Amino acid sequence: MSSAMHLVMLMYGYIGVVAAKNLVESSKFSSILVFGDSTVDPGHVATGRFSNGKLVSDFLASALNIKDTVPPFLNPDLSDQELLTGVSFASGESGIDDFTASLTNVLSMDQQLQYFKAYTMKLKQIVGEDQAMQRLQHALVLISVGTNDFILNFHDFPSRRLMFITIDAYQDYLLDKFDVMIKELYDEGCRNIGVAGLPPLGCVPLQMSLKFKIDRQCLVHQNADSEKYNQKLAQRLSLLQATLPQSKIVYGDLYHPLLNLYTHPQHYGMEVTNRGCCGSGYLEVIEICNAYTPLCSNHSKYAFWDSVHLTEASYSYLADHLIRVALPLFFK
Repeated sequence: MSSAMHLVMLMYGYIGVVAAKNLVESSKFSSILVFGDSTVDPGHVATGRFSNGKLVSDFLASALNIKDTVPPFLNPDLSDQELLTGVSFASGESGIDDFTASLTNVLSMDQQLQYFKAYTMKLKQIVGEDQAMQRLQHALVLISVGTNDFILNFHDFPSRRLMFITIDAYQDYLLDKFDVMIKELYDEGCRNIGVAGLPPLGCVPLQMSLKFKIDRQCLVHQNADSEKYNQKLAQRLSLLQATLPQSKIVYGDLYHPLLNLYTHPQHYGMEVTNRGCCGSGYLEVIEICNAYTPLCSNHSKYAFWDSVHLTEASYSYLADHLIRVALPLFFK
């Protein structure tokens, strides 16, 4: 691609982001409620995120003029204002499948929904039942989950292959559980629900390492599985919206923008996409990345923070994509 054409594409992209931001900044979302795994888990302190900075959910909350960062519901020191403007119920290493959460003793999606119900009770105590229901109806719900189900239960460990012979069957099982989850949120009063699809799992550095990809190229079959699941998920969400009156259920595509980032990092000011910034970047993840682990010299040039999780720079890039492409669908 010529430099002139690349500049034109960047200009159109910038104009699209500005127009979309103007739209979302004038939105009437009352709050943001987040469910899922480590991609949206803020931890119990400001530095508790599984990254080197803000997550997509933080960037979206800021773009919507709701708050700068989304705190965890389990923080015992939350003010009424923090509760009113939204919290995160997400838990690192969780999954749609309860079995996934049980492997590492984290909050399952069912448990996150139970905490959400406790949250609604607090909301009613603060503003009364009518106002609480109005706030829920105008809240933006974000769900980002699924990666751990496939990595832990199918691609790397055959723990679910005994029950689900094919990955198709396991995908359908997860989607059936997703249906129930979204209907439960709807029954509790939520009307605006955004659901993130899977990233290209075959491009996750840890996956390359575990499959001994010496060339550090993406695993084609894992990416294909991610794409197929995403297609099914988008179809399910469309059907759900058609059957749930006054609902807006929006699919957020992470796969294609991330694949584009991994394929053309130089277009977005990055250089390294096949290993993380932390340690060797090939195997280190979560607690192994700590204050004593050596880091890369410039994390803004890396797509991944550790061997699984993205850097703040990548999350910012993803947020811009969702602001431009996904969020406007809530206002149609």
